[in-house]
Amino acid sequence: MKLDFQTDRGIGTRANLGVIVLETDETMEPEFARIMARQGVALYHTRIAMAPEIRPDTLMLMEQDLPASARLLPPSLQFDAIGFGCTSASTVIGSDNVAAAVRTACPGAKVTDPLAAIIAACRALGVRRLGFVTPYIAEVSARMRQKLEVAGFEIAGFGSFEEGNDRVVARITADSILQAIETVAAQAPCDAVFVSCTNLRCLDIIPEAEARIGVPVISSNTALAWHMLRMAGVEDTSEDLGELFKRRRTV
Repeated sequence: MKLDFQTDRGIGTRANLGVIVLETDETMEPEFARIMARQGVALYHTRIAMAPEIRPDTLMLMEQDLPASARLLPPSLQFDAIGFGCTSASTVIGSDNVAAAVRTACPGAKVTDPLAAIIAACRALGVRRLGFVTPYIAEVSARMRQKLEVAGFEIAGFGSFEEGNDRVVARITADSILQAIETVAAQAPCDAVFVSCTNLRCLDIIPEAEARIGVPVISSNTALAWHMLRMAGVEDTSEDLGELFKRRRTV
């Protein structure tokens, strides 16, 4: 017996979002699942190959693989925004090049990455002096610092775990990250602290960190998720994701 059926618009009645996650990333998907849990917002993931060692040469290799990864997102959907989930690779490849590579597979989508997202987030919050925490080796951190300074931000304080292996980065404890935020914020007055890397587990500590240091704390994941939502026209606020998500600001 053939059954009758009806169709509707699917899950993403407000927005269809796609995110390209590193092969080595263990944190982004669980954190994004919590941030993006909003009625009518559909989130789809694809993966991209990545060597465990985070160096400029390994990061640069991802540019050529971005189109193939983007093509693995559901082809029947029109994506409102697609995010590339690597802060350090976005720095090395460049946000414009990331967007161009993704749009070869998804030409109609708005594209962002953690570097572009943190710049947009800091501008939305009126940040000029930024505390900067990374897990990266010195060369990668220096490149990112230069990009932030070119964007107009003064780096008021800086600290890094100086860990080159992404598998180890995923195991850095929330307490260690919280202590790092406090240490960097204490170096000099700042308007916000940015914790770079989608593989660092920041989501649970952001409200406590903000309460301790008295300024907004933004992670790569919260910046990217916020930017994707705002690009897609989703202006929902949240009280438990840090100061950034309390603001209604179309990007």
